[in-house]
Amino acid sequence: MSENTRETENFTSIVEANTHYSKSFSQSELQPQPTRHISILTCMDSRMDPYKFAGLLDGEAHIIRNAGGRATEDAIRSLIISHKFLGTLDWFVIHHTNCGMTLVTDDVIGELLEGDLETAVLEEGVWVNPKRESTANTKPGSAVGKAIDWHTFTDLRESVLKDISTIRNHNLVPNHINIFGFIFDVKTGKLTPVN
Repeated sequence: MSENTRETENFTSIVEANTHYSKSFSQSELQPQPTRHISILTCMDSRMDPYKFAGLLDGEAHIIRNAGGRATEDAIRSLIISHKFLGTLDWFVIHHTNCGMTLVTDDVIGELLEGDLETAVLEEGVWVNPKRESTANTKPGSAVGKAIDWHTFTDLRESVLKDISTIRNHNLVPNHINIFGFIFDVKTGKLTPVN
């Protein structure tokens, strides 16, 4: 652990949980190739468990997650590797209701990061950097965030369709890959197909 990192309650909890998990771990026979030849690109939102909502078991699918579940270059890189070296044939792009990426814009993210690098808060529907009593333990903000495409969006259906198109039209994605789109409802757990 680096000198700038301190153990936290979460660190200790994860280490203890893993100690118990590793004692009964029984999946060493699983292969890296997903047995159902599935890859799912979805959001990192902690309310979603792709294995549960898609009825999957360990070893059956690749799960690729990022903010918004967007078809970024890195997500597409993972999908291509998933197919080329591990045989996936059915890809699922799954966005969800009440996604944080619909509550902010690229411009707002850039402005907030230029102000400071600490956690912003939502006040009356607007993201702001709260006043801080001390900034001694933080790095100053940076304008670098203004040059990044954060892949924010406002229309769930359109964002799924755009990501499917981006993936399908990528030069390194074969034509025979099946790409499906869904919206996951965080209140009901239901997946709705997007056509």
